[in-house]
Amino acid sequence: MDINTLRSVTTLVSLVVFVGIVWWAWSKRRSGDFAQAANLPFEQD
Repeated sequence: MDINTLRSVTTLVSLVVFVGIVWWAWSKRRSGDFAQAANLPFEQD
């Protein structure tokens, strides 16, 4: 395995991880949690 193959594999794995994180963050199941977290600074003690 040469360095270019390793770089290609690393790039591909990074892309898959990035797409997975974006998919997780924009999923409908998570929208309620993120909406609640977005309003935390506006809640009064």
